Amino acid sequence: MLRVRLVFWYMLWCVRIGARPWRYFQLNAPWFNSNKQLFSKLDTDALIPDEWRLHQEPLNTRSAPKTWPVFLKPEWGQNACGIMVAMDQSDFDNARRDILSGRIPYLFQEAAKGKREFEIFYIRRNSSGPDAGVLSVTETLNSNTWPVNSILNPDTCHKALGELAPDRKQKLWKQMRKLPAFRIARVGLRADSLDAVLAGQFQIIEINLFVPMPLCLLDDNIPLKERRQFIRSSMLELARLTKSVPLSQPRKNIFWPMLFLNYRMHA
Repeated sequence: MLRVRLVFWYMLWCVRIGARPWRYFQLNAPWFNSNKQLFSKLDTDALIPDEWRLHQEPLNTRSAPKTWPVFLKPEWGQNACGIMVAMDQSDFDNARRDILSGRIPYLFQEAAKGKREFEIFYIRRNSSGPDAGVLSVTETLNSNTWPVNSILNPDTCHKALGELAPDRKQKLWKQMRKLPAFRIARVGLRADSLDAVLAGQFQIIEINLFVPMPLCLLDDNIPLKERRQFIRSSMLELARLTKSVPLSQPRKNIFWPMLFLNYRMHA
């Protein structure tokens, strides 16, 4: 129902302000790989500043991780679909054998060292992007060791960290602005604390550029009224951002390739 509410308010605001809702899929079009027909994790990884980047590379018969554990990921995916963890060489060899017999390209990524996992969701205020229209921080919790966290994992829960004080919000946005000017994104990272995040001491696990879900809405401790208010205000910002996408920006066919890819991932 959360996704339904998000879509409903987004469409409603688009109608009210005269935005073209189908232009939503052009928000992050500059980073869509038209040759591969997907938002490539490898492409996105190359754009992450060195100090935040985890080593990852395409999975093939010559792959040789140097540390354990490692995560094996589809080159594109949502909600941790298809991700596996290899704790040692035997795990890795078994998983690689199964993966390479399929049709979905994979990569392997070293594990981040931070003790805690955070998700930073943001929507830029306009297409030039000097400010954040929406900026939220959610901690992802899981009692397992080296978990594959996901909204589909019953052992995963989320804790919204609430509205940051203006100075802390400014520090967080200063860090996010070191990334390319993604118009909407959810950045998954690991750090020892929120203060470490604000100081830029973290490693990025993944950046979601295709219909990222604000995970703060999954915190059951947030009152329903507050969640509804967040949905209305954030979707207004998203509608305004959609309206600001210049018509001169080259249009890319994103919806249907991504829909087909999502079907293949879940088949």
